[in-house]
Amino acid sequence: MITYEWLYGLAGAAFTIWSLLSLHDRRWGNAGFWALLAASFLIGSHVSDLVNGLLVLAMVAIAGLGGLKRSDPPTTGAEERQRLSARLGNRLFLPALIVPLTAVAGTLLYNYTPLGQTGLFEARRETLILFGVGVVVALGVAMLWLRPPLLAPAQEGRRLLDSIGWAAILPQMLAALGAVFALAGVGEIIGGLASAVIPQGSVFLTVLVFALGMALFTMIMGNAFAAYPVMVAAIGIPLLVQQYGGRPAAIGAVGMLAGFCGTLMTPMAANFNIVPAALLELKDQNGVIRQQIGTALALWVCNVAIIYVGAFLLWN
Repeated sequence: MITYEWLYGLAGAAFTIWSLLSLHDRRWGNAGFWALLAASFLIGSHVSDLVNGLLVLAMVAIAGLGGLKRSDPPTTGAEERQRLSARLGNRLFLPALIVPLTAVAGTLLYNYTPLGQTGLFEARRETLILFGVGVVVALGVAMLWLRPPLLAPAQEGRRLLDSIGWAAILPQMLAALGAVFALAGVGEIIGGLASAVIPQGSVFLTVLVFALGMALFTMIMGNAFAAYPVMVAAIGIPLLVQQYGGRPAAIGAVGMLAGFCGTLMTPMAANFNIVPAALLELKDQNGVIRQQIGTALALWVCNVAIIYVGAFLLWN
């Protein structure tokens, strides 16, 4: 059976390669940072929480001390890139389309054909595993088609990752932070405060507070996945689902979308907002956020309406 662990191994192998390439270039900080991240993927599930915590603290120390530097490793030359771009045009994007097609088509085939009875993939992990398969297939197709230097994918991946730096793992860290908050009972505290403030029986106001909390917590924590367990434990399940009988699917899905609205408006979501500004060398580091605020606010209002109508009026 192919399990989630295989994906961890694939990611760990990629980070290991980047670490070795950085080591070859004597970029000690980069090599150490990606090596520690590789270790967390490769052995994280086989060691204690303390060891994983120490790995994280070591990565924080390297990043905090400025150990990560941008790199510009040699891959294909500028002239060759121009030649391929002129000759192939938009067909260059075809390998990238293999990834979502493999994930979607593979999931449908696995779930709605006898293939699913083979138990080839870990239950409820099919799509993510097939996403990883799609990445490997797309890489193989691109290599056979474009015939770049053997190390070009690894070097280009390293160049891009070094440009992003520590922000590349920010979603993973913030999602873990959300789980820590949930285990610490932050959701229960917020739920108690919400119950004391919101008038009894006011479904719409409860929906409003839930959606607002998702957006605000996402802006503070930088990731909707970090805010989600807190707000669901505080308001989503105890009030909207259990007390008022709302539809869980609508509350969960659209509530997460309300959090994504907060993602569009915060510099804490560095991988979405600050990294693009840095890669595009914008003078205004918050330029991406400024362009998104209007869309985010309008979408958030729509989310409130969708949750209220879809989870309560249509359901009941």
